[in-house]
Amino acid sequence: MTPSRILRRVALVGALVAVGAALPTTATGVRTRPAAKVSTLDEPARSGSPRSTVDRVADFYGAYLDVLSDSGRDKLAETLRERYLTARLREDLARWEKAHHKDGVLRGKGVPAAWKVVYNDSGMGHCWTRVTLTWEDSGNRVHHIRLLVRSDLETQLISGIRIAT
Repeated sequence: MTPSRILRRVALVGALVAVGAALPTTATGVRTRPAAKVSTLDEPARSGSPRSTVDRVADFYGAYLDVLSDSGRDKLAETLRERYLTARLREDLARWEKAHHKDGVLRGKGVPAAWKVVYNDSGMGHCWTRVTLTWEDSGNRVHHIRLLVRSDLETQLISGIRIAT
């Protein structure tokens, strides 16, 4: 399958998930996990723009976590990395992952239960966003990892990921 067909498939799945999440679970007949949250009309609509570097970071983390949650680290997860991350960052992540035995994009093991992306700063050809990843452990305790993600403004590719201080 070509990368463009894979990206179209990811976009279609994302659109279907977004539409399905807006419907009550009783109306769809779909069972959800106990921790799953159904959208209500009181919550803000989500939007974005392909020209926004912050939105692209949010799009990447949303799609990446969906893929990891659905099928684990597979070819589609690697395709997302190739599409959204610079080649240099992918090399750096491979070294980091080998040393730490964790996912370098997430800086952790497993799949977070939630993510949030907000603008932090920009300058010198880069945009920095803050990504907060939320995990729930087996005892339903919540912990967060906060990342500072750097993107190149010219290409909009993610070029750096580190733990935020």
